[in-house]
Amino acid sequence: MYAQIQKVLEKFMSKSSIYKYGFNLSPMYRRSTGKIIKVSDDLLNVKIQIKLSYKNSNYVGSIFGGSLFSATDPIFMIQLLNVLDTNYVVWDKAASIKFKRPAKETCYVDFIFTSDEIEQIKKDVSEKKEIDLIKNIELTNKDKSVVFAEVSKTIYIADKRYYKEKRKLKEKQN
Repeated sequence: MYAQIQKVLEKFMSKSSIYKYGFNLSPMYRRSTGKIIKVSDDLLNVKIQIKLSYKNSNYVGSIFGGSLFSATDPIFMIQLLNVLDTNYVVWDKAASIKFKRPAKETCYVDFIFTSDEIEQIKKDVSEKKEIDLIKNIELTNKDKSVVFAEVSKTIYIADKRYYKEKRKLKEKQN
């Protein structure tokens, strides 16, 4: 559904604006208490913030760990789906979070891909047909002097034709 809405909106807005406002208006993402504050025109850089509020404050007055995790969860996958073309399948495969210290102030996270990294992903998928990409991020304060948590995401990326054939074979085997 969201992909269809995006196609319609692309006639009127840039992809980066759709990405930013789509997330910020989405009921699912709003519940995480995260907010996208910046998206580069090429979608390679996305910045979010998670403000401490009554909606995400835990028993001891810091940001609930589930809010920290859920605010970071969908960004890389949707970012890659929009950066890569439609010949790729992208899924979140695994994630983990390590809490470093209580977040008693606004947290910030930068989700970054480089052009070289995108080219390497395309090359690797072309050669191997499917890959697992691991991306690590830090949840920090505004000036990045304090790290509240580290998140590691494993993202599955595959050639779409290969992925469809692989699924057909699995279905036949079952």
